[in-house]
Amino acid sequence: MEIVKGIGLLLLALSVFSIFSMKAPKGQKAMSGLANAAVASFLVEAIHKYIFGDFLGIAFLGEVGNASGSLGGVAAAALVPLSMGVSPVLAVSAGIALSGMSILPGFIAGYAVGLIGPKLEEKLPEGLDVIVSVLIIAPMARLLAVQVAPVVDSTLANIGDMILIAADQSPIVMGFLLGGLMKMICTSPLSSMALTAMLGLTGLPMGIAAIACVGGSFTNGIIFKRLKLGDTSNVTAVMLEPLTQADIVTANPIPIFSSNFIGGGLAGISAAYFNIINDAPGTASPIPGLLAPFGFNPPMNVIQAVVFAVIGGMIGGYIVSSVVLFMRKEKAVAVTS
Repeated sequence: MEIVKGIGLLLLALSVFSIFSMKAPKGQKAMSGLANAAVASFLVEAIHKYIFGDFLGIAFLGEVGNASGSLGGVAAAALVPLSMGVSPVLAVSAGIALSGMSILPGFIAGYAVGLIGPKLEEKLPEGLDVIVSVLIIAPMARLLAVQVAPVVDSTLANIGDMILIAADQSPIVMGFLLGGLMKMICTSPLSSMALTAMLGLTGLPMGIAAIACVGGSFTNGIIFKRLKLGDTSNVTAVMLEPLTQADIVTANPIPIFSSNFIGGGLAGISAAYFNIINDAPGTASPIPGLLAPFGFNPPMNVIQAVVFAVIGGMIGGYIVSSVVLFMRKEKAVAVTS
């Protein structure tokens, strides 16, 4: 029952996330800013604090990671409006006003600034526009973030907790389902980094999401190579960052997303089997997903999980590409006969 609730809540969050990205004004740009904020704060924290600081004992880098991880809200409130086209001074004024806030209230405040900031600057006379705008934007962003923080933080924390409970009770099943879903999101025009940052996923679920994105990148490589979707540069690009090949992905959704679900699911099982913990939310992407788990797990565990995740990802890509090639061959025979 818990696994049904966990996946159900994840799908609900994904639906809201998708509608916002596709329908809200500048929604896609705002989500891109949120993903960048997750990398700038949580990835730096994971690598510098947990790997270089705690594991290798480099105190200075540990302090750097700790400082970066505490500023997720600041990063979101600055990078979201910046991605939406707001002037840097307004974006930064909103960001630094949100010291101590978490990433989602920062995102909401940043999105509001992204909509209001340009209009505010237009209505003010030249010379006063920057000064007055900054004096208005900073307290407005802080007030909005403070008001929404209790509701959004508790709601998303409950969703994240439910997913965590489901992963603890049925790790292998959850590994396959969560891994498959997250890899599909990772390859889609949406952002798995932004989604996992919003949900505040940590622990095993975040480990599954991260490793699934790593293993699933080889799924995409196999699919692109065997189905001849572009040249070698396209194959390399889709493995490193799927969003760079969005035009090819959207033109071939069935083989790509079906293989992603299988490959990501098998990679997720590997993460669940080796109990990969990842307490850096927002690192569900091939490169961050490969690096972050080393900060929270024995290195050999991560290496083994990644090796089997890569094998699982390649199996998923090979199965679906073989089916597609067989269907193409049958279709060609039917046409010629």
